[in-house]
Amino acid sequence: MSFETLLSPIKVGNVTLKNRVMMGSMHTGLEEHPDGSPRLAAFYAERARGGAGLIITGGFAPNTEGRVFEDGADLVSEEQLAFHEPIVNAVHENGGKIALQILHTGRYGLMENCVAPSPITAPINFYRPKELSNTEILQTIDDYARCAKLAKDAGYDGVEIMGSEGYLINQFIAKCTNHRTDEWGGTFENRIRFPLRVVERIREEVGSQDFIMIFRLSCLDLVDEGSSFEEVVELGQRVEEAGASLINTGIGWHEARVPTIAMMVPRAAFAWVTGKLRPYLNIPVVTSNRINDPLVAENILRDGIADMVSMARPFLADENFVKKTEEGRPEEINTCIACNQACLDNIFKMKTASCMVNPRAGRETELNYEPAANPKSIAVIGAGPAGMTAAYISAMRGHRVTLFDQREELGGQINYAVKIPGKQEFFEVIRFYRVMLKKYGVELKLGHIISPQSPLTGKYDAVVLATGVRPRKLELEGADHSKVLSYLDVLDKERVVGRKVAVIGAGGIGIDVAHYLTAQTPFSGDVPDYLQGHGILDSNEALEVRKPKKREVTVLQRSSDKIGKRLGKTTGWAHIQSLKSHGVKLLPGAAYQKIDDSGLQLRVAMNKGEDPQETVLDVDNIIIAAGQEPRRDLESALRQSGYEVHVIGGARESLGLDAEIAINEGAELAAKL
Repeated sequence: MSFETLLSPIKVGNVTLKNRVMMGSMHTGLEEHPDGSPRLAAFYAERARGGAGLIITGGFAPNTEGRVFEDGADLVSEEQLAFHEPIVNAVHENGGKIALQILHTGRYGLMENCVAPSPITAPINFYRPKELSNTEILQTIDDYARCAKLAKDAGYDGVEIMGSEGYLINQFIAKCTNHRTDEWGGTFENRIRFPLRVVERIREEVGSQDFIMIFRLSCLDLVDEGSSFEEVVELGQRVEEAGASLINTGIGWHEARVPTIAMMVPRAAFAWVTGKLRPYLNIPVVTSNRINDPLVAENILRDGIADMVSMARPFLADENFVKKTEEGRPEEINTCIACNQACLDNIFKMKTASCMVNPRAGRETELNYEPAANPKSIAVIGAGPAGMTAAYISAMRGHRVTLFDQREELGGQINYAVKIPGKQEFFEVIRFYRVMLKKYGVELKLGHIISPQSPLTGKYDAVVLATGVRPRKLELEGADHSKVLSYLDVLDKERVVGRKVAVIGAGGIGIDVAHYLTAQTPFSGDVPDYLQGHGILDSNEALEVRKPKKREVTVLQRSSDKIGKRLGKTTGWAHIQSLKSHGVKLLPGAAYQKIDDSGLQLRVAMNKGEDPQETVLDVDNIIIAAGQEPRRDLESALRQSGYEVHVIGGARESLGLDAEIAINEGAELAAKL
């Protein structure tokens, strides 16, 4: 397919962009890092070289009160220009354009001195914000303008004003967070006074349309007492009149209980609201959220839904997203699967962001795949994520690589993930590896068993052992009962499972098994009005038809911690919410006693607030998802045969294992071999 619309230039203000692909803003944690400037310069330079038409930085606060946290990034003085100039120069030297995002967190600021239009604590914060006085509001508006002027002085091509996602500007606009009775609150006209003054002052400060001003407009707040569509249209028109060059679509507040960027959300699920808004505006409009494929992006533009598309995480996954599209090799794109594991979840852990499928993201100055000085012959045993990563990167560097696996297919445990409703994006991971392994000439020996009885033969300079994990056996009386199945019995062998089920283990695998047994659609429960009639789910009746046969599923864990606590910060709540909507019972603090014909005998509090008591779960099956152990039986035999052995992924350490760790270990090893 031709991608001529996506790759065509567009004029924004007086600036012509080379294509219609925006790299959306995403905080990386490098904004506050001691080595942040050179690392961000390298990070954005690669994305500019890879073809992004316009890059938006992570958020920088216009004053200290607007920071994400106490030591968060801001741009408030000329002394800070030295941090930004290398970033801007690196992007310009590689043919790109870059805008700085101005982000005031308001009541989302993780610090005691956070501020807001009204002193209402956010559900996702500990701190009660201080209500801004009239004088402080006027000063904050001037701070926005000063920040924009400093960005221009640093050489940026523009700024993006963060007016969505529930941050300060959004807090002024919405009734739920603005309870003021002065000129900054009450009527809609008063509530939008703050964003309009911000836009006007920035345009006054930076001058003509040679400097791009983007306003990120919240088109769907997804919270009670958020903006109506009519209010969104009016604000968009007023922002345009005030001097904005571009409107970027924002979807959902951070506290909203509707998934907007998780894997379970269909691709471009919210583009329709951009299409609904676009006819009311005369400046270009950008659509965003879950656009990770050039075909999807091209169709959005051809259908007139938007003038540009914004992608943030897809540029983490593949810095050459646009370049590969331009060169007619979109099948080589390393697709963002919206897992959030190494990007957003890392940020919430106060780590720098990277990418599960691309460990180099954010590490461009330290992890590189240089051509091998002395090409070797390498055997990789295990075609899961760790093994496939080690194989293709080693081959890309010039080594001769043979990849073995006892299964007839690539992917390892990814093949189980794709069976979970809402996780079909993992197919893209397997597709990418298949293409890369072929491109770099990796010899595949699938369906090839290597064991002490069938040893590895051939001359290899190094062997990579990436044989993964096996389910940990449950040490419990009756664990060998016919009712008992392992998670592999269910997800791999697809054994028949009864109507009443207990799942022992509430980690990622246990939760996935529960989804597999109960859900047939990523959305559940009542379908919100804003999702009806837009190709996502059309009616509650349609949803009922797609539900599987009703099962009674109980998920148990030994720990008394809340179930879901160890899941990803940004998506775990959505998985738990979905399970609850399907009637899944979640029981922490379970003490297992035995399994027999009557079912699972245990001691547990069956309802919140009750004392634990002995009970029997009368179930047809007990599915064990209580951990894993390394499969490294081959290691000693390989070493005794004289091979240089490197153990990675689950074969090295199963505790805390996930695909991010496995892929990262495969990449780091391949970079050194």
